[in-house]
Amino acid sequence: MNNSVVQPILEAIQQVVGGCDPNHPVSLHEPDFRGTQAWEYVKDCLETGWVSTAGTWVTRFEQELCTITGASHAVAVSNGTVALRLALHLVGVCPGDEVLLPPLSFVATANAVAHLGAVPHFVDIEPNSLGLCPVSLTARLEAVAERRKGVLVNRETGRRIAALLPVHVFGHPAEITELRTIADAWDLPLVEDAAEALASWRDNIHCGLFGEIGTLSFNGNKLITTGGGGALLTNDAVLARRARHLSTTAKTPHPWTFDHDAVAWNDRLPNLNAALGVAQLEDLDRRLHAKRQLAERFGRAFADLDRVELLTESESCRSNHWLVSLRFRAKDPEKAESERLQLLEAAHATGLLLRPIWTPLHHLQMYCDCPSGPLTVSEDQAPRLVNLPSSPQLIEGWHS
Repeated sequence: MNNSVVQPILEAIQQVVGGCDPNHPVSLHEPDFRGTQAWEYVKDCLETGWVSTAGTWVTRFEQELCTITGASHAVAVSNGTVALRLALHLVGVCPGDEVLLPPLSFVATANAVAHLGAVPHFVDIEPNSLGLCPVSLTARLEAVAERRKGVLVNRETGRRIAALLPVHVFGHPAEITELRTIADAWDLPLVEDAAEALASWRDNIHCGLFGEIGTLSFNGNKLITTGGGGALLTNDAVLARRARHLSTTAKTPHPWTFDHDAVAWNDRLPNLNAALGVAQLEDLDRRLHAKRQLAERFGRAFADLDRVELLTESESCRSNHWLVSLRFRAKDPEKAESERLQLLEAAHATGLLLRPIWTPLHHLQMYCDCPSGPLTVSEDQAPRLVNLPSSPQLIEGWHS
């Protein structure tokens, strides 16, 4: 092991998060309900019997999301993956279509496409936000896209290009304004995977509100968790109404009959889970402040290390700093990957549960044959990235 590389990094991490050992590990991002009304709200569900997919807490959760994000409509669902799948369906993605997306994302982004019988089409990222690159997107569309009888088609595969699906990675807003312009120029619906970007903004617009629909996740490792859970955000009343209808089995309103007018899903978020979400949304500002403090402390701890750098928020952006991400700077990505592996092994041995970025989607066996443009930046960046412990409760005095 090259201690000259790893030891200063470990010391910098421990300077921020404090002591740890394998018997008391420091996880990547842990849920925390202390300082909230979570127990009281969940108890209300239990006492009233409203624990399932209807109830006042679901309505309140959706209203709170609208207030926080500025969205006109929020539709709560059971997880972030079904939110993405439903959003893509709503903008018209059908079996056999292609959806443009970056290869550096959690597998759910591609899975949501595949669940509809559509095909992921990978486009390269840019290195600052790790989001989909506008320049690469334009180049890819100009290389393969053409209109046939008014339909945008990939001339190499013959499939319709049905939507654009950018991702806001680790809470950092992608270059979404430029991507919106490109989507408009090519008449492509824009669905935003903002699973990690609750309370992240670009140009004073919340992530998820640049396109037709955006989606959020409330998984156990997110800034706000409902256990599982997700939501769709939109300013389009028609899409919101359709999302709500299709996520509740397309049941037509009636006091007792079970009539349904479409093939749909049972996707709605239970009231019990929504109560947990409301309790944490009330605490959101305090969590965001702690996350920013944590990111700043990591910034100071790593300021004098030249082999690595932290990802930072771009100009005109405000990140929620969901995960603090470290990038190895070695010129050769294979060397960077070797140094990262040494860090992961040493960190886990000491109880620091760091995590590398996801395996690029185009390397996964089910997506390796999907269409793609050149993925030079993605291939260069993926071996370099590792995420540091990022729970807000790592800030001393957070609960006081």
